[in-house]
Amino acid sequence: MAQPYLDQIRELVNDIDLSDPAVVCKHFFSGAAVYANGKIVASLSPKGLAFKLTESRCAEVLSEGSAIPLRYFEKSPAKRGYVLFPDKNQLRREEIEGFFKECVSNSAQDET
Repeated sequence: MAQPYLDQIRELVNDIDLSDPAVVCKHFFSGAAVYANGKIVASLSPKGLAFKLTESRCAEVLSEGSAIPLRYFEKSPAKRGYVLFPDKNQLRREEIEGFFKECVSNSAQDET
């Protein structure tokens, strides 16, 4: 069931020059996740496409109204530091690329 999500997220990541050999895509619950520096930075699941961003960036993206807070289950609390785009097709290719680069860059900064 998760294989289509893994294939899709690999395709998205492979089309982007992330300049980071430590980026890996793996199965994640009922979807797939992108790991950078051993940490999840993005995921694709039946819920949509999610990105891990800084708290201030999450607030900015959420205020624009194009994303919603990530919740793994309907009544669960929002996952801090993540934004969710329920329909990844609403994003332009440049936006997806920008979010991926931002997440990977943030994960590298967390290492220092």
